[in-house]
Amino acid sequence: MDPVSDKPSPKTEPALRPSLGSDLKSRILAGLVLGALTFALAWAGLIPFGLLVLAVALIIAWEWSHVTRGANADLSFGVHAISVAIACALALSNMPVLGFASLMIGTILVFLIELNGRPALSALGVLYSGWPALALLWLRGDEPWGFTAILFLVVTVAATDVAAFFAGRTIGGPRLAPSISPNKTWSGFIGGITAAAGVAAIFGSISGASPAGLALTGLSLGVISQGGDLAESALKRSFGVKDASNLIPGHGGFMDRVDGLVAAAIAAAVLAWFVNPQHPAAALVLGP
Repeated sequence: MDPVSDKPSPKTEPALRPSLGSDLKSRILAGLVLGALTFALAWAGLIPFGLLVLAVALIIAWEWSHVTRGANADLSFGVHAISVAIACALALSNMPVLGFASLMIGTILVFLIELNGRPALSALGVLYSGWPALALLWLRGDEPWGFTAILFLVVTVAATDVAAFFAGRTIGGPRLAPSISPNKTWSGFIGGITAAAGVAAIFGSISGASPAGLALTGLSLGVISQGGDLAESALKRSFGVKDASNLIPGHGGFMDRVDGLVAAAIAAAVLAWFVNPQHPAAALVLGP
């Protein structure tokens, strides 16, 4: 109850039927442009795709610095950016293990630089932007299934995001995590993971893998994707920031747009590593 009146506080009421939002057209347009660019460069080959991944990773590094330290370009950002760039270059040269080492060195250096501030949080940013970049490049580099694995991962996360958005806005219902992201609902969460499982099952039918097995993988990635979304929302809320930046119309920043993909890419790479580290893309798409 509101301490001033007898009326219930609106913050405690479940979301019933929120509107689709006035920025829907810009969200769709931005999503289509980013999706088409990702598809085209992933299809073009490892190097073009790698340049896209590097560019996005560097933008995320800048946004992380902006959100957590209020800095656009400081020493920690420089170290962060250089370690991520070296890691991507090593991954493109088929040396992902050395790329991982570059990220760990960058993480330690940023931690030491920020000892008088928030060292752990600043250092975490190196891994947040670097790990998914390595994961995506590692998967894409595994021919002939590299492009299919990237397509599977991106489409599964996109299906989760789109279905969660529309289910949450049209069905509504109880909020999923009101203290972190008040607009997210359980109906959106269920709609998102259902769509992810459905898309994955279709991929299974096309690729010759078990549709049921790949649907389980898609379901898991859908859950992890939405967990990544909530984690990024929690980070921004802790700093009183609505968007990581305003670089993408209707979406805020790149961190706001790829938060689910960040988590899902890392999870997919870990899964592929345990199934078949020599052929991670095939392991992701075809299973064991």
